[in-house]
Amino acid sequence: MSDTETLDAVAALVRQARRILIITGAGLSADSGLPTYRGIGGLYDDKLTDHGMPIEKALSGQMMANRPEVSWTYLTQIEANCRGAQPNAAHHAIARLVAERPGSMVFTQNVDGFHREVGTANLVEIHGNLHQLVCTECGRGRMVPDYAGLQIPPACPTCGGLVRPDVVLFGEDLPRDGILRLEHMLADGVDLVMSVGTSSLFPYIAGPVVWAAEQGVPTVEINPGQTPVSARVRHRLPMGAAHALGEILQRLDAGS
Repeated sequence: MSDTETLDAVAALVRQARRILIITGAGLSADSGLPTYRGIGGLYDDKLTDHGMPIEKALSGQMMANRPEVSWTYLTQIEANCRGAQPNAAHHAIARLVAERPGSMVFTQNVDGFHREVGTANLVEIHGNLHQLVCTECGRGRMVPDYAGLQIPPACPTCGGLVRPDVVLFGEDLPRDGILRLEHMLADGVDLVMSVGTSSLFPYIAGPVVWAAEQGVPTVEINPGQTPVSARVRHRLPMGAAHALGEILQRLDAGS
């Protein structure tokens, strides 16, 4: 099947669907200029950090607890590389698809906040949001547009406790409420599962796609590269998210 035929087939599935689960990863934000990465981009691919350790150790929950200045060094680097970027056409396309199908959900690994920024409904940010800060002592939180001007590591203005981004660091548990929302979505039934811009390396990301394929639910992957779910999906679009979703929306509009 050619890419054009696959796009036609995917658009037909989207047109018929009322409940879509859309799972997104770092590739979705590539068109916004954000680096894709091991953890958060190619910033540290196959290299040790300046502290002589893998980024997974530097950005672990244990490091944040014991040496927060180390974790914050790389959090600020990551934030600086993302600063000034904006949501792209793929984020807007997904927000529209969900708005037109109120039973749908977006389950994202991304911490850039772009889905939230464009008003995506029924959103689960399973890894949190880089711009949401929370005090580890009193629990008070606040949203910040960026990390410019922050004391590193930041102290809570209320109690003086350590402040960190409300994100899942390496070695930390996923938020249970987010996993429960995903489980309830699947239990209530879905018409289509779409994997967009994710390498599908984690079980909770690949699992829903594999489950849907086994249940006979239509599945779609949008990703330029091969992933562990590529051979399992019904339709695969080897292209960038903004391109693929733009083509799908064109077909939906032409058929309406």
